[in-house]
Order: sequence, then structure tokens, then C-alpha cells
Amino acid sequence: MVLLPFVLIGFAAQLVDGALGMAFGVISNTLLISIGVPPAAASATVHVIKNFTGAVSGLSHVLHRNVDWRLFWRLLIPGAIGGVLGAYLLTSIDAKLAKPIVLAYLALVGLYLLLRALRSPPIERKARIVEPLGLAGGFLDAVGGGGWGPVVTSNLLVQGVRPRLVVGTVNTSEFFLALVISGAFFSFGFAAFGIEAVGLLIGGVAAAPLGGYVAKRINGRLILILVGIVLTATSLFGLAAYIL
Repeated sequence: MVLLPFVLIGFAAQLVDGALGMAFGVISNTLLISIGVPPAAASATVHVIKNFTGAVSGLSHVLHRNVDWRLFWRLLIPGAIGGVLGAYLLTSIDAKLAKPIVLAYLALVGLYLLLRALRSPPIERKARIVEPLGLAGGFLDAVGGGGWGPVVTSNLLVQGVRPRLVVGTVNTSEFFLALVISGAFFSFGFAAFGIEAVGLLIGGVAAAPLGGYVAKRINGRLILILVGIVLTATSLFGLAAYIL
């Protein structure tokens, strides 16, 4: 019974992540820190879990043809560099000062996506700003234990990339990014994998195969609306927790 709540949280978080390209890291990391796990150890644990959930979720998106491979490589390489830098920073100095700024920015992006989806149909365009976005996403993901999805998914949607390709590409690249970041954490001496992480892992892996199917079936405008709601809600929650 002790394991069940974490299994359910892992399942719900990964189902949202697989369908919308974000939320597993943010939800899981927040949960682990709230029960007393140190930030660096929590982030390391979340990225170990992502190695498993990301592999299954990424395969699901590949099978459903939700991945833009050119965009994938443009995101992954700078994302890996940013992830290593973020892991080093988190294990070396306090990076909490930037957190409220990032959360406020993401909340505004979430509101923008929500308003944009409600006012008019999304217009598809090719992304122009990709490599800097990957670098920032990887860095913030390592520092915050979850940031790749919220940062990269939301900004690619703002630029007009087809929603299901954004979700599939971001999810698939996240698996390889998690490998790099978890390896960096272990090289810096952090390893934590308690019963909470086991529960998140079981629930996350169980939900991961559903992500590709759900993302392929959901209407593009609905994805924008759901991403806007989830991004705004999680960012405001994190901001409130930081202030209070």
C-alpha cells in the first residue's frame, strides 16, 4: 500500500507527459522534494526513471510517426550540453535564484498558448529558434529535475510547429537527454532510488506506451489548450510554493 500512491502519481504524470510532451519531471521532482529528498538527489532520481519511461514513450511516438528527426537532432545535441552544465551547477552552487523567473516566464507562455488556441486555429510554421532552445531546456531540466518538456514543448508550439510532432519529438529526445543527465549526476556522486522512485517508475512505464497513440489522436488545438492549462497551473503552483 505504501507503493500504490507513487504508482498512481507516476502513471498519471507519464500519461500527461506522453500526450502533451511535458509534466512528468516537474510533478515527480516536486513530489520527491516535498517528502524531503535533496534537490540534486531528486533530480538524479527523476532522470534515472526517465531512462525507462522515456524509452517506452519514445518508441510509442516513433511507431505512431510523431517524430520530426531533423528537429530531434537540432534539439538533442545542444540539450545534452545544457544538461551536463546544469547537473554540474546543481551539484556545485545554489541555482534557486533563477527558479521564480523561469516559472513566471512559463506561466506567461502557458497563458499565451491558451489564449492563442481559443482565439484562432493554430498556423503551422517551421521552428526558427531551436538550438538555443535545446541548450536552455537541457540546462533547466537538470537544474529543476523537469524542464525539458515545459520549456521546449511550449516554445516550439509558440513558433507554430505541428503539435503532435512537437510532443513526439520532445518525448523521444528526452530519453537520450535523460541518459546524459543521469550519467552526469552519477559522475558527480549522486545516486538515490528509494521506494518512492520505484513507485513512480512502475506507474510511469505502465502509462508510457499510451503517449504516442493519445498524441496522434488529439486535435492540434486541443493539445495547445491542454498544454496551456497544464503549463500555467504547474508554473503558478511552483511559484506559489517558492514564495510561500
